[in-house]
Amino acid sequence: MYKILIAEDEPRVIAFVEKGLRKQGFSTTVASNGAQALQAVQLESYDVILLDLGLPVQDGWTVLKTLREQANECPVIVVTALAEASRQDVLAAGAQDLVSKPFQFQQLLAAVQTQLKQVRR
Repeated sequence: MYKILIAEDEPRVIAFVEKGLRKQGFSTTVASNGAQALQAVQLESYDVILLDLGLPVQDGWTVLKTLREQANECPVIVVTALAEASRQDVLAAGAQDLVSKPFQFQQLLAAVQTQLKQVRR
């Protein structure tokens, strides 16, 4: 079973994403701020990280930078409503994909499945 870390602080988005992923057979863990996300990856390995850039405590940019500095190679999909987050910016920062809010679940699922296929190669 694939493990997905959902680093998100909006309860409605968490419920929507978590419900959809679990229906697809994924195991999920939720971190509601950047510090919790970094702690979670220290305690467990994940197949994909879904990362909101607008997290409290430590924002998603800081989390992404820290993960890459620690040589954590887990695929990161940035999921954000922040207008200043361009695909080019998040890819340059070390993420593998960007899904802009609002989004359809199928769009997010396709991004996750793409990353899982890359990891299995």
